[in-house]
Amino acid sequence: MVMYDLPSDIEEFERHYREVHLPLAKQLPGLRRYTVSHDAVPVIGEPYYLVVMLDWNDMESLGAALSSEIGNRTAEDAMTNLARYTTIRGMIVQLDDQ
Repeated sequence: MVMYDLPSDIEEFERHYREVHLPLAKQLPGLRRYTVSHDAVPVIGEPYYLVVMLDWNDMESLGAALSSEIGNRTAEDAMTNLARYTTIRGMIVQLDDQ
């Protein structure tokens, strides 16, 4: 899960996200699903501008994707290009069926 605060320049953030970052991220090995929400409604605390959920089949697949060449390029792009416009937070969540 990746959460982005309100960008300082929304137009440039969105342009880079759509044209560069999203195509990179969608190449992550083993990625099953990529969902984006601009309309997340906070229950507690401040809202995020953008919330992205990326799904893999298991933790091993996620680890392989993050350590891959495209995983490194995607992370570098986020920290170099998107982080100039906003604060980025990331979280790994393992969901258990109950």
